[in-house]
Amino acid sequence: MPTFTAFTTLPGKAQGEALGEAMERLVPEPTGVGVFEIEDGSGLWEVGGYFTEAPDEAGLAVLAAAFDAKPFVVSELPETDWVAKVKRELAPVQAGRFFVYGSHDADKVPAEAEPLLIEAAMAFGTGHHGTTLGCLKALDRLAVEGFVGQNVADIGCGTAVLGMGAARIWPNPVLASDIDEVAVDVAKANVEANGLSGRVICLEAAGFGHPDLAAKAPYDLVFANILKAPLVDLAPDMGANIGAGGHAILSGILNEQADEVVAAYAAAGFAVHTREEIGEWTTLTLTRQSA
Repeated sequence: MPTFTAFTTLPGKAQGEALGEAMERLVPEPTGVGVFEIEDGSGLWEVGGYFTEAPDEAGLAVLAAAFDAKPFVVSELPETDWVAKVKRELAPVQAGRFFVYGSHDADKVPAEAEPLLIEAAMAFGTGHHGTTLGCLKALDRLAVEGFVGQNVADIGCGTAVLGMGAARIWPNPVLASDIDEVAVDVAKANVEANGLSGRVICLEAAGFGHPDLAAKAPYDLVFANILKAPLVDLAPDMGANIGAGGHAILSGILNEQADEVVAAYAAAGFAVHTREEIGEWTTLTLTRQSA
């Protein structure tokens, strides 16, 4: 199936986001639209769309003129085996003691590392994204400080890489949950591939909304690598389900959103333990204060 792209640039985030929204109403409609700041100090934003049919170039020209953007550059991409390409180009990631790799790099695992096998097809949650990398580094940092997780949960687990990281270094089973049934199936497959069956238990649930999660509270460590809005909504439940002195490792937070998340968790009884920025993403390690 052919893939077409259409890209342009223009000044200003709000203008770029408005153009991105307008692109979604084109016919044929794009399969995806992205709006990104060009990090060269120019102040320009790039807006692009992907199409499975040739896009309406006249419609794109009208949008470019309406939003004061440069003319769209439309290209047809050659068909690519993306999984094979990712396997060639996606290097393993070291995050403290953790080494995240695909099976094609099994010969590169250092003897002293805690290995976490995530196949290249599972793009989000491989450790290459700043949020996952930040969470693994935060986990390693807590362990270096002497913290030992006795009761750990991974909420919104995706590939379950964070729950598996905790299970690699601490003896008790970890609960890993996700609202998406497909993500839970992926997590289960990853747990089995890493030899952690029975050590990471995967559940389908929204937040802490599963009887097994409720039964094990209070937790001394909870991961939540999701997005700002659900993290803020989850703050009261985090306060109710993490015991005094316990930690929450949170990410999926853009740097400019971090203060809002910190405020929501402060209201739920948490203080900042560490805060790290990796690229445009912030990872927070928070500590539940005594009541």
